[in-house]
Amino acid sequence: MAIMRGGGFVTVQQHIIDEQEDNSIAHSGEFSWLLSAITLSTKIIASYVRRAGLVDVLGEAGSVNIQGETVQKLDLIANDTLKRTLGYRGNVGVIASEEDDEAKVIADPSKGKYIVMFDPLDGSSNIDANVPVGTIFTVMQRQEGETHVDQSVLQPGHKQLAAGYVVYGSSTTLVYTTGQGVHMFTLDPQFGAYLLVRENLRIPEHVNQYSCNEAYLHTFPKGYQSYLEWAKDQEGGNCSMRYIGSLVADFHRILLKGGVFLYPPTQKNPEGKLRLLYEANPLAFIAEQAGGGASDGVGRVLDRQPSALHERTPLIIGGKQNVEEVLGFVKKHG
Repeated sequence: MAIMRGGGFVTVQQHIIDEQEDNSIAHSGEFSWLLSAITLSTKIIASYVRRAGLVDVLGEAGSVNIQGETVQKLDLIANDTLKRTLGYRGNVGVIASEEDDEAKVIADPSKGKYIVMFDPLDGSSNIDANVPVGTIFTVMQRQEGETHVDQSVLQPGHKQLAAGYVVYGSSTTLVYTTGQGVHMFTLDPQFGAYLLVRENLRIPEHVNQYSCNEAYLHTFPKGYQSYLEWAKDQEGGNCSMRYIGSLVADFHRILLKGGVFLYPPTQKNPEGKLRLLYEANPLAFIAEQAGGGASDGVGRVLDRQPSALHERTPLIIGGKQNVEEVLGFVKKHG
């Protein structure tokens, strides 16, 4: 049910304005203006997702992105939509996307002081199977004295000003944080607005559930193999497995119901496969703001200093005790 205040519904823009006064990005009015570009984009993307199969948006686009992944038609639509809407916000200076080779400057530093990075359509390869997909985004401050835009975006995750994601599933759901808790909104198609449905979300500290693609189990490091063996043992963790195959959907389930999501390094991808800057970092920020944890198997994800825009990372994320449980096995076996 949507939350009401003063006899009315609370939209995402109104919620930002109402946040605590010590949150400078929210109360400057600039974040509301910036976020309106993201919410507008996701409404457009949601309309395409809902009409998939009725209009020509399914299938491959016939190209490969910088990640070496096949680009879907909806990837291009989502990417173009976000770039166009953010491009009209004068306070956005730099944008970076999973689908583009490099970060792009769209305003000089005197006007565009924010960096927005995003995965325009996470899980897009599953769209034709009607699996939930989503958009992940993060907002950072542009660095003073910037000389090279590529260096400007290479900031550790703890410097994020805001982060969020939208899940396009049975409903279109927006989750965001500006460092003042995690809040959830649902798009009401009747009014065309994101309405507040839950405030200050908290991940359960420990639930006997995990999410992991075990097809590559034999190539995981020993610590991850040991954890998964223990987790499935009725005498050990006695855990159940819940795996959707779309990062944003798997994380959203854990945010609401608890557990842990694992994407270990493998022999093929020893550095991990998820992108640090616009996948792992924003979700890690949300997880910590909701009382959970996020690690790359060595340390806190948000403390990691990136060296490249599309840098990859392993990821352990979820309830705080669940994450510590996994790390116990990983660190024990090196």
